[in-house]
Amino acid sequence: MEQPITEAKGKLTGLVRLAEAGERVVVTRHGQPVADIVARRDWMSPEAILALIADVQPDVGQRDVSPMPFDLYDDRGLPC
Repeated sequence: MEQPITEAKGKLTGLVRLAEAGERVVVTRHGQPVADIVARRDWMSPEAILALIADVQPDVGQRDVSPMPFDLYDDRGLPC
């Protein structure tokens, strides 16, 4: 849902209630998005995001990044 900032000022309580119910409210100025109102539970701290990534991919940063076998490429380094 989009809401012009001039109208949002008088409806903040209702817009926050919509966000709490799961609605994303986009606040606009002259038709351009300038802010979102979303429920706080939708956001994660950077630390929580990194912890989640580490749980899902514990080997991130430790992967073998050696090149593919050379026989897949010609002497110019192009795929065969």
